[in-house]
Amino acid sequence: MKFTIKTTTILFTVLTCFVSLFSNAQEIISDDSTKVAVTKVKDSATSFQTRKIDGVAAVVGDYIILDSDIDKTILELKASGASLQGVSRCQLFGKMLEDKLYAHHAVQDSIEVTDAEIRSSVDYQLQQMMAQSGKSMEELIAFYNRKSEKELREEMFEINKSERLAGEMQKKIVDELEVTPEEVREFFNKIPESERPTFGTELKVSQIVIEPEVSEENRQRAINQLKQFKADVQENGASFRSKVVLYSDDKASIATGGLYTLNRNKPRMVKEFREAAFSLQEGEISDPFETDFGFHIVYLEKIRGQEYDVRHILLIPEVSQSAVKEAREEVEKIRERIVAGDISFEDAARESSDEKETRSEGGFLINPATQDYNFELTKMDPELYGQIQDLEEAEISPIITETTRTGVMKFKIMRVTDRVNEHVADYSKDYLKIKELALNEKRFKAIEKWQDEKIMDTYIKINGEYKDCDFSGNWLKQ
Repeated sequence: MKFTIKTTTILFTVLTCFVSLFSNAQEIISDDSTKVAVTKVKDSATSFQTRKIDGVAAVVGDYIILDSDIDKTILELKASGASLQGVSRCQLFGKMLEDKLYAHHAVQDSIEVTDAEIRSSVDYQLQQMMAQSGKSMEELIAFYNRKSEKELREEMFEINKSERLAGEMQKKIVDELEVTPEEVREFFNKIPESERPTFGTELKVSQIVIEPEVSEENRQRAINQLKQFKADVQENGASFRSKVVLYSDDKASIATGGLYTLNRNKPRMVKEFREAAFSLQEGEISDPFETDFGFHIVYLEKIRGQEYDVRHILLIPEVSQSAVKEAREEVEKIRERIVAGDISFEDAARESSDEKETRSEGGFLINPATQDYNFELTKMDPELYGQIQDLEEAEISPIITETTRTGVMKFKIMRVTDRVNEHVADYSKDYLKIKELALNEKRFKAIEKWQDEKIMDTYIKINGEYKDCDFSGNWLKQ
């Protein structure tokens, strides 16, 4: 029993916008009865002329794939560190064909994605690219050989829109599919015993977190400093962006001058941050406000419909050594009470933990991938795995000292429970996992059926060497 889709439906997650940035805005024209790709070039007189750039590898409905697109995608995937071992040129080309087919029929089916939503994605991607590479916008433009930020953004917009349309089309195909208990049973029973999947060791993880308390004096010092920054910008014309670079404790956003793009319809950032940002008018700076990360001021730079471009400065108040000592002593006492049996781990978490997300859950961590309490050991975050790998069932860990990315120190104790060792799939014990496998198989079959039908209904032209590819789909309509 195979639990993967056809070769050409391999999910190349690294095939995102940045690997396609070398594609120009293209159209298909007729040149001696042969379709070729052309690009519009603006000359010094601001008129437009066309010139041939390279051959067309394929046409799928209203979309084209150039020979150069495939070469440059491979180069960019390698440059990004992606492994192409076992992935042939034909498989990569097949994935491109699928994406274009989905995007074409999404347009035909009137599936809509809003421009504001796409532009927000572009903003976020650019921020991430600058933060991870350490490059400025100007350096990023030069790296991708573009003339201006506008040109870079426009190309990323088109790429993102095509990808989003393809994703929405795939979602529409499988969105309403469900499996009945009988279908799950049939799916499981047809798997030979020797081929049944093995599920890795699973367990539940809980923790109690104690953070050193910040003195009122240090809190006020951070607030006063932020007030000074605001006054300097408003009264003396100082640069808010410069203040970010010089003083902000949010290291991840320093490269972008503290810039974030928020959307009223899509929550991002903590509640206090959003409320402060959405209460401002363009050019205004908020008063200092507090979040779990520290103290902030926010400058609203631009409003674009539902999108808000904001810059912020974060200051994390200094924690005294005496507060650090008190926090460690507190967690030591909590641990002693639990080990002595005076209080349960769950009750101690509800009573004393400073971590809001887990306190009400009795300290149990929620697996972000499954939204339940169970963690599969082999798929666990490496940092979390390192903290609990040596713990026996129900054992309370030694005190762990942890420092967040913003430099905040905290202490915690951890525990693992309900460990289920690696085992071959069992219908009664692993019903939910088997149900998900059965549903995935049903989704794959629905996508394959849709693809087979739409290939026959869509204008598709494959040129040159790609006619010799051994596609799993009937792209050549033979």
